[in-house]
Amino acid sequence: MDPAAENTIPKLLARNARQWPDRTAFREKDFGIWQSWRWAEVNEQVRSLACGLRALGLRRGDKLAVIGDNRPQLYWAMAAAQALGAVPVPVYQDSIAEETHYVLDHAEVRFALVEDQEQVDKVAAIKDRLPRLEILIYEDARGLRHYDQPYLRSYAQLVEDGRARDRADPAALDAEIATGTGGDLAVILYTSGTTGRSKGVLLTNDNLILTARNANASERIKSDEDVLAYLPMAWIGDHIFSYVQACHAGFTVNCPESPATIMNDLREIGPTFFFAPPRIFENVLTQVMIRMEDAGWLKRRIFKYFMAVARRCGARILEQKPVALTDRLLYAAGEVVVYAPLRNVLGFRRIRRAYTAGEAIGPDIFDFYRSIGVNVKQLFGMTEASVYITIQPDNDVKPDTVGVPMSDIEVKVSDAGEVLFKSPGVFQGYYKNAEATAETKTADGWVRTGDAGFIGPDGHLKIIDRAKDVGRLTDGTLFAPKYIENKLKFFPNIKEAVCVGDGKAFVAVLINIDLEAVGNWAERRGLTYTSYTDLATRREVYDLIQSNIEQVNRDLAADPNLAGSQVRRFLILHKELDADDGELTRTRKVRRRIIAERYGELIAALYGDRDHVQVEAKVTYEDGRSGVLKADLAIRSVATVTAAAAPQPLRKAS
Repeated sequence: MDPAAENTIPKLLARNARQWPDRTAFREKDFGIWQSWRWAEVNEQVRSLACGLRALGLRRGDKLAVIGDNRPQLYWAMAAAQALGAVPVPVYQDSIAEETHYVLDHAEVRFALVEDQEQVDKVAAIKDRLPRLEILIYEDARGLRHYDQPYLRSYAQLVEDGRARDRADPAALDAEIATGTGGDLAVILYTSGTTGRSKGVLLTNDNLILTARNANASERIKSDEDVLAYLPMAWIGDHIFSYVQACHAGFTVNCPESPATIMNDLREIGPTFFFAPPRIFENVLTQVMIRMEDAGWLKRRIFKYFMAVARRCGARILEQKPVALTDRLLYAAGEVVVYAPLRNVLGFRRIRRAYTAGEAIGPDIFDFYRSIGVNVKQLFGMTEASVYITIQPDNDVKPDTVGVPMSDIEVKVSDAGEVLFKSPGVFQGYYKNAEATAETKTADGWVRTGDAGFIGPDGHLKIIDRAKDVGRLTDGTLFAPKYIENKLKFFPNIKEAVCVGDGKAFVAVLINIDLEAVGNWAERRGLTYTSYTDLATRREVYDLIQSNIEQVNRDLAADPNLAGSQVRRFLILHKELDADDGELTRTRKVRRRIIAERYGELIAALYGDRDHVQVEAKVTYEDGRSGVLKADLAIRSVATVTAAAAPQPLRKAS
């Protein structure tokens, strides 16, 4: 096969239509029923949409914004733009109007294709400040019957018009597709903006397709896989897993009915190939623990007994390593009674490989899934790498590493401890930001990840923290905030944690409780509450969180490098950290600078001698309204453990 025949997504779609015309390419659940499209149908839809967009004036080099939940039609819109040599720009569907305005304006978007009325309203509200935006296309017409803006177009009508044009002159689109090359810009994906304004990452067809090809080959991903496409389309992870790898391998992409039905849809589909950031795996485990707490005493006892067996030998059985006959027989019994039913409830009954990345996952959470037979592995990647940098090989999986370099990728650690890489997926640059590009890419082709880490004698890469976040306490003790935060977030009661301590005498932490987990805990104990703030300020809840922090301190005390970074003071925040308030990115990463500025008074109180602090904060509600929240927050001191007296780290009971 001529490599040029498969060097763009539209060319891959045409190949799939020829090679697997009747194989299911996409599914979407609508009104409770799964709708399916074959590869031949998908290719025809993409061609029709491309011809319709061409008739409207979309040309090579133009930008097409795509905004909405995971919908087959939105993936096809990206392929249609690429067929014309235009560049799709996916936008986070939950972005507020100002965030959306920034991306559409910065990317110089001419056309926008959105999912529904909600997104139409959002873009229409800012269109007068987007002079380059000419056409707004909507896929779901519900609620839009009386919208008469001259720039609005219907997706259905566009496809119908395009289908007629393609039938009349198919050679015109064929010529456009043939013109595309591997070096053409394929997409602009905006970073989450952890430290400031989002940057537009420029990725070519070669970046994406070569990375997908290598990943599919090394992980043995074939055309019979099923993936659930539920992560934001604007995120590089979804773009690779649910779009480029799917088009390259020819497997099936399943789109859930709505964000609210994801867990039910996951159970129905039972994907074979699954990715989730650590927070998703943590949330699922929290649900399991809540349900077990509510179960009868016999079920709880059976569950705890067989989970003890799983912790002892489950991962070794998964990796086909030697296990004592007694344990193997007990595990087989547990497979019937606990593990298989649990995987089925979680939607993991058919999982061949599952991945997590984005930040470190708690070792106990990681071990839990592997112990019940879920082949979850960690990988290390970033938008600027087209995702993949390192991945854990099968049968060489370690909870505290992110694996070894993928095929055709080089990784090294600088003298300052920063991880750098080279790969076929290396981005071309940041759109209209040469200065940031030069800061990230070295003259000899290496990319600075911004992460601190080291490569062990086994060749595995271990990430410590973001390089810029690693600091020192005043006594010189290493301070790695994310490492401590991840240990805290292992507990289902803690949804978010923000540690401070660089340049200070000790570590302190701001805590967000998990409302569902702690609420369930409170109800079982007859504790009444009216709101998140009310629950978060209860003395009993402070006692609960303090016990979790003390457990983390015992774990830290067992590590001579981190024993001095135990948490000494904490408070529970009066509100949940929120992306709409600018405190988290759209991928739920903490914006530390914003937190330091917004909660400066609380941080100062943690390092003073006060045991209470009054707070008054502006909050943004789901409907866009804002308000002021007042609360009296307690500040607690926590016992620390001397390294010499530290017992072996305790594991959280499952």
